[in-house]
Amino acid sequence: MKSSLHFLVAARQHEMAALEQLGKACSLVVAMSGLVHALQKERGLSNMVLASGGAQGTELLAPQRLLADAQIANVRDELDRLGPHPSGGSGARLCNAIAYTLQGVAALPALRAQVQAGRLTPPACTDAFARLIAGCLSVVFEAADSANEPEISRMLVALFHLMQGKELAGQERACGTSAFASGQLQPSARAQWLHLIESQERCFEVFASLATTRVLVLWQAHMAGDTDMAAVERMRRVAHTASGASLSRSWSADWFAACSHRLDALHGVETLVAQELQVLCLHKLQAQEQALAALQALPPGAEPAQEGAEGSEGGMAFFEASAPPDTWSLDAVGAPALGRDILSLVQQQSQRLQTMQTQIDEARTALHERKTLERAKGLLMAQHQLCESDAYQLLRQTAMNQNKRMLEVAEAVLAMAALVPQAPAAPAAPAATER
Repeated sequence: MKSSLHFLVAARQHEMAALEQLGKACSLVVAMSGLVHALQKERGLSNMVLASGGAQGTELLAPQRLLADAQIANVRDELDRLGPHPSGGSGARLCNAIAYTLQGVAALPALRAQVQAGRLTPPACTDAFARLIAGCLSVVFEAADSANEPEISRMLVALFHLMQGKELAGQERACGTSAFASGQLQPSARAQWLHLIESQERCFEVFASLATTRVLVLWQAHMAGDTDMAAVERMRRVAHTASGASLSRSWSADWFAACSHRLDALHGVETLVAQELQVLCLHKLQAQEQALAALQALPPGAEPAQEGAEGSEGGMAFFEASAPPDTWSLDAVGAPALGRDILSLVQQQSQRLQTMQTQIDEARTALHERKTLERAKGLLMAQHQLCESDAYQLLRQTAMNQNKRMLEVAEAVLAMAALVPQAPAAPAAPAATER
């Protein structure tokens, strides 16, 4: 007959298998980070080529495409290691996000051909690359949502918001480049630009609230000594306080350079988070291996002789509402003292798993709030033909008028959706990405 110890070992083995799969998902996230950065650079250079009619950026675009292709190959290698069936509650959504992203990667040569032929406008090029990058970010989102280890989940959520904020900063670069290059800022472009500024700041605030101490120190140093950000701020003020056609076209190159340096610096922080994520996954897996080995090394004598037998100390201990001892932990000690009954191990592991689940739920809150806001915003855009910034402002103003959180307003919008007939919506990217 299989004992309690048998199932305690099985529980640890399940945790190890899930952690191994999570480690592979984290490696995929790191690869996606590199691909997103390469695509952002390619997007910037493609816009420069299109805006200048091929006079600028052409000599830099070809090597950047090769770098992006190398990152695509790296992502494909990680997908091969991931296997066909990622585990976790969000496994199906993660696979769907991967499938969507691979479709975008397959369509990339056609997009490049359009850029090469000059058949796209810079805004259309920006939107096309943003769609592909949104797919990459959706993979990071679903990996974070499926994480079953609190510290790793927290770090993945932080990384997602950093990458999301960086992508919005990249879209701001494109928006500003077009404005300076044309010498004017249209009202619609101004509203979109302001929306991008506000949205990226929200992402960076969430990132900072979840980052580790080491990463937070680097982030604060980056924010305090970022001369490129100071230049970006100065040009932002010039653009948004100038009248219609008074923008200096010569500032286009300066704006592009300052934003590009800023994105590179953000990628440096992103890389540090990714490195810490990989190290954390390795340490967690090693700890699980040690804990499993300690359980498997328990001698038969450590098990109660007659589990549940009437009158036995082991049987009655089950009905005693004693809490697990605070001074003892299998993870901390490595192995229990001989003779300790299995009930203590069961209680200890149950408490540990409950604590882990609580911490995981807390780490996922930011992800689910973002998903709810994005769904409500998309619904308002579809029903009322609003642009993204207007839909966001409507949610925000409604929340202020009703003295409620934006999340509560978004939930109310979604709750009413089932009562309001809707026209079929066009297919959208699976990522919770702001455009």
